[in-house]
This record gives sequence, structure tokens and C-alpha cells, in this order.
Amino acid sequence: MSTLPKDTPPQANSGRKALVLFSGGQDSTTCLAWALERYAAVETLGFDYGQRHLVELECRLEVLAELKARFPQWAPKLGEDHLLDLSLLGQISETALTSERAIEMQANGLPNTFVPGRNLLFLSFAATLAYRRGASVLVGGMCETDYSGYPDCRDNTLKALQVALSLGLDTPMTLETPLMFITKAETWALSEQLGGPALNELIVEHTHTCYLGERKTRHAWGYGCGNCPACELRARGHAEFMQGRS
Repeated sequence: MSTLPKDTPPQANSGRKALVLFSGGQDSTTCLAWALERYAAVETLGFDYGQRHLVELECRLEVLAELKARFPQWAPKLGEDHLLDLSLLGQISETALTSERAIEMQANGLPNTFVPGRNLLFLSFAATLAYRRGASVLVGGMCETDYSGYPDCRDNTLKALQVALSLGLDTPMTLETPLMFITKAETWALSEQLGGPALNELIVEHTHTCYLGERKTRHAWGYGCGNCPACELRARGHAEFMQGRS
């Protein structure tokens, strides 16, 4: 049985503005399409935090350009893109995402790709920007179905953060996570549902997921090393999605 997110009635979002945390990866691109289908205006926000896969910052601009060119129904809604320098996070994080280290599990049961506080910091800055830009909705690609066990991706964490942000800003701030309870295969299905095969083709060709920043090898699911946890998850989800279509 499918667990794809149910459509929100269009009238419920009439006039609302959303800010999408947009890295240039598969999940955030799907979330961006999801937001463009639902909200009157959408802006995007990326972060430079000294990530090892810095190439994603180049990919995100390509994805935005391709979305505008290929989906004219979304182009008028897609507003300003923002990029924040959070290099301080990389300076205090000794992880496999912010330094040249082998990817492995740690004694605490978490992979060393976990950047402590990353999503908490991202969403706090996003809420601050949203407040200034007149947006009342934050959209993120966090998921606790197919993920690496990151505690800041859990639904309870984000529900608590939504309350804290709304209280701290003294204004309602809605945090939407459309991928929270779906698998990676269902994420591929959702993007096809939103934008047809053209959106999945865009995701394959232009988005970036690989933790190592490898974009020389082209697979059926996109570019990457094919061996890191991010590549393995994306590849497995794509294979399951394609199998389900046959």
C-alpha cells in the first residue's frame, strides 16, 4: 500500500509563501516540486557549510534553471534563491561530510556522516530568513524511513522544532516534511507524480547525492561513486521504483 503524501487542498495554501531548504539533491528537488504544486510563491535556500560534496552547490543552480525551463507552470512561482555561508559548522564538525575521512559507523551507533546540529541550525536560519521574506512555511526533505539514523531527521525532533521556532518568532511557522514517512522508491514515484518522467530525468541528470562529490560516473539513477551510503540508498530506491513500474 502506497504511503505517498496526500494532496493538500489548493485553497488551504492560497496566498501562502514557502521557503524550501534546497541542497540540489534528489530529496530537496522533490520537495521543491511538491511546494511549487501547493504554494502561491516559493523561494529556495542553500547552505555552504564546508561540505565535502561542495559540487552540490553548483548542481542546485543547474536544477533551478532546468526547473524554470522545463516546467513553465512552476516558473512564475519560483522566486529568489538564497545561499548562506555556514562555514563555521564545518570548522567545528569532525565528520566524514566535512573532512577527508573514511565513512564508517561510530561507537554511538551513528555513521560519521552525521553532522551534529546541522538540521537544527539550518532550520533556525531558514525560519529567520522566512520571517524576513514573508514566508510562513518551511519545507525540508528530512525522512526517517530510508535514512542513516540521523536524530535531527526524526519527525518528533522536527515537530518540537516547529513549536520552538513559532514561539521564538511569535508567529506561526509551519514545517513541512513531505518525505518523512516514505521510502526512497516512493520518493522517485512522488517526483514522477508531480512532474512526470521529465522531472525524474532532471533529477537523474542534474541533482547530486554522492557524499564524496563524485560526478564522473553516470548510473541509471544519476552521478556518483556508487558505493557511499547516499549512493547506495539512491540506487536501491531507483531499482525498486523501476521494478515496480514493470
